[in-house]
Amino acid sequence: MPKNKHRKFAEINSFPNVVQPEYRFPVPDYHLKGKWGERFFFNENPIILEIGCGKGEYTIGLAKAFPQFNFLGIDIKGNRLWTGAKDAMENALTNVGFLRVQAEHLYGFFGKNEISGIWITFPDPQLNKPRVRKRLTSPRFLNLYSGFLKDNAPIYLKTDNRNFYEYTLELIQEQGHRLKTTTDDLYGQPHGVDPLVLSIKTYYESMFLEKGEKICFLEFSLKNEG
Repeated sequence: MPKNKHRKFAEINSFPNVVQPEYRFPVPDYHLKGKWGERFFFNENPIILEIGCGKGEYTIGLAKAFPQFNFLGIDIKGNRLWTGAKDAMENALTNVGFLRVQAEHLYGFFGKNEISGIWITFPDPQLNKPRVRKRLTSPRFLNLYSGFLKDNAPIYLKTDNRNFYEYTLELIQEQGHRLKTTTDDLYGQPHGVDPLVLSIKTYYESMFLEKGEKICFLEFSLKNEG
C-alpha cells in the first residue's frame, strides 16, 4: 500500500466526522441507528444521505448550500472519504459526516423514518446482467431505502450512463413509484430542475462534461406501501 494511503488511513481514524465500524459486515443494529441527530450531529435537522459519495465533493457542496440540513456521505473507500472529511473540517462544516460502509448494509445503521432524502451520484451502473441486483436503484436497494426513508422523501439520481438511467426510469414506472423530474440531458434540457442541481458538480461529472457527454437526472420518491 502506498505511503500516502497509509497516512490517510491513520488520519481518518482520528477524524470526528467519520464513522468506521470495526467490522466489515455490520450487525443489524449499530449504536447510532435511529440516533444520528441526537448523538452525531447534535441537532434535530433533517438528514440527507449521499450513497457512493467518493471524495465527498457533492456532500460538501450540499452542506454549504443547505446549513439547515445534515448530510452524511456513504462510501467504502477510506482514502476517498479522507478527502471529504478533511475538507469538511477545514471549512468548519458541522452539518457533514461520513460513514464508511457498503451500501447493502445500511439497514443496520438507520432507523425507520430517520432519513429525509437520498442522493445517488454517478454510481457504478453494474451493466452485466448477473449484477443487476447490485445497482443502487434496483428493487433490492429501493426496498432497503424504504426501511429508513420518510414518506415522500426524494431520491435523486445523477448518471452519465443512459442504460442505467433508462433502467431506473422503467423501474419507477413499473413499481408505481412517484416520478417528479426527469431529463436525459441535464445541462441541455434542465426543465423543472432546481438550479442548485446544476451548480454542484462531482469530480466525475466535470470530467464527463469536458468530454461532451450528457448527464441524466431523476428525482422520485417511493410509493407508500400503506
